[in-house]
Amino acid sequence: MEQKDYEIAKELKERLSEAVQLIDFRIFGSRARGDSQEYSDMDIFLEVESLNRELKEKIFNIVWEVGFEHFIFISPLIFTRNEIEKSPLKVSSIVKNIVTEGVRV
Repeated sequence: MEQKDYEIAKELKERLSEAVQLIDFRIFGSRARGDSQEYSDMDIFLEVESLNRELKEKIFNIVWEVGFEHFIFISPLIFTRNEIEKSPLKVSSIVKNIVTEGVRV
């Protein structure tokens, strides 16, 4: 992963932490692997304690602001702790991939 991408993700995590209780925050996909192109998006995995419409909107607004400030499109994937631990998501290939290959920030 490039240092610039890590710094953007770190800033995003800090700003999100002011608005939501984060359990896990990881970069995954091409930027985490280091094989991204100039205009590749930044895939972010967020695990939160709880989520409602208002909080989801707040998260998306913060994500958009940070992406806009750094000229990058950030794609958040948001799940609650309950979804990760007690739903079929816990055995899904995307979650397994994020856990094994994602870069924790």
